[in-house]
Amino acid sequence: MPEHGKRYNEAAQKIANEGARGPEEAIQAIKDAASAKFDETIEVAIRLGVDPRHGDQMVRGTTTLPHGTGKVKKVAVFAKGEKAQEAADAGADTVGAEDLVTQIQNGWRDFDILVATPDVMSMVGKLGRLLGPKMPNPKAGTVTMDVERVVKDIKSAARVEFRVDKAGIIHMPIGKVSFTAEQLTENLAALISALLKARPAAAKGRYLKKIVVSSTMGPGVGVDVQKAQALAER
Repeated sequence: MPEHGKRYNEAAQKIANEGARGPEEAIQAIKDAASAKFDETIEVAIRLGVDPRHGDQMVRGTTTLPHGTGKVKKVAVFAKGEKAQEAADAGADTVGAEDLVTQIQNGWRDFDILVATPDVMSMVGKLGRLLGPKMPNPKAGTVTMDVERVVKDIKSAARVEFRVDKAGIIHMPIGKVSFTAEQLTENLAALISALLKARPAAAKGRYLKKIVVSSTMGPGVGVDVQKAQALAER
């Protein structure tokens, strides 16, 4: 077991004693407990009432966080002609077509997110086995003709992709410790709102089961699910 400092242990004990809190109160507690010398990331883990082993209960999509995540990502775009120029002008780190496919086939991986226009997906499809879940995907909003908007959203760290894992949990950064509690709360509300809209018809019973926020080096704080859902539904 890793050893934690006195401040961490005191914060963890206090948090354990107080139970689940309202969204902004929980986030403020995380900010107060953060003690690292760098700007820690604030993350949320949301357990959903779904079984991802069944295709009709998969939860996946994208949303835009009003204050971004604080982390800039490298974007590579598959596009030709005017759309390639749009992507470059929007701030894409790499733009190409057949040449970009060849680069990736040769082992190049200096990107975080791949975007593609629909007309080049036939060539991009060759990379399916190499890239797996990193492939551009219509459900994730990364196969689009609106490359300018998507690239700008990604580069501003406002656009995020969510996908439930095998345990039925969504893990997502919602900002940095340097953000205000209000900004982080608004980001959390935007994510929960997107998850509610993405609820599969096959999901039965309680959908939002548990919400925990934490910082990179800090303890987790439980969030009152009903209050979080009410905030997202405003």
